[in-house]
Amino acid sequence: MARLGFLGLGIMGAPMAQNLRKAGHDLAVWSNNTGKAERFAKAHGAKFCKSPAEAATASECVFLCVGDTAMSREVILGESGLRAGAKPGSVVVDCSTVAPSESVEIAEELHRSGIEFLDAPCTGSKAGAEGATLTFMVGGHKEVFDRVRPFFEAMGKTFYYCGDHGMGLRAKLTQNLILGNLLQAFNEGLVMSTKAGVDPELMLEILNNSAARSGFISAKAPAVFRRDFSTNFSVKWLEKDMALMVGAAAEMNVPVPLTALSQQLLRTAIAKGYGDEDICGSIRVLEDTVGVQVKSAGAGKQT
Repeated sequence: MARLGFLGLGIMGAPMAQNLRKAGHDLAVWSNNTGKAERFAKAHGAKFCKSPAEAATASECVFLCVGDTAMSREVILGESGLRAGAKPGSVVVDCSTVAPSESVEIAEELHRSGIEFLDAPCTGSKAGAEGATLTFMVGGHKEVFDRVRPFFEAMGKTFYYCGDHGMGLRAKLTQNLILGNLLQAFNEGLVMSTKAGVDPELMLEILNNSAARSGFISAKAPAVFRRDFSTNFSVKWLEKDMALMVGAAAEMNVPVPLTALSQQLLRTAIAKGYGDEDICGSIRVLEDTVGVQVKSAGAGKQT
């Protein structure tokens, strides 16, 4: 069994780390929330670390799953970051969804210290993290990925090697670009049909038996209908990913007008106080505007 590290113990990170521990690996953990890391270490027999550097010193391979690009850069390259404690030849795997160009810069900085790096964002949300069924999109040196792939297999079931550094992130952001635009299409369509008097559940059945069928919509619609916006993938993190895609597109001079508008609608949801809730709750921006709720007949009734 290997000596591994994991940084970031949020909705995705905690179950991912737990699955590495279940696979029998020695695990060193760190979180910006010290209490969370201490509780995780005690509950799962892991080593609590006071800094990312301490986790790196104890590990041959360290995974991290943090919120944004600034957090990723700090925990990897900061004064007490992974670079400060990692041994030459060790591997850092960033499962966060961050700016591809900055991730490439991080890879170059680590290479100067003899440390290998992979960008490996994942998809599957909370359920995939808990069930060890995540899909990973990996960028970096293929031989490094092949070496650490058994660790990935404790957390996921589908793996795509996408190319050199940054390419896993470009693939992941493209997926989220499409997902975010699908979400807004669903929001607009269901608010409009509900306002017109079409039963939402009937509308979903029609969609599921038409060319507009979407597995994403089929999965999210029932939660909207029962007004359950508990978080699997929060509005604020999808908005962050859409902003990253707008930025990446600008670097390549690719126009993404639909994505820019979808990002702004998600930002509106954040401004209205929905940022920490699930992305399906963003439908309330349009609902509030037109005065209708997309819900099933029994939603909200006392039982």
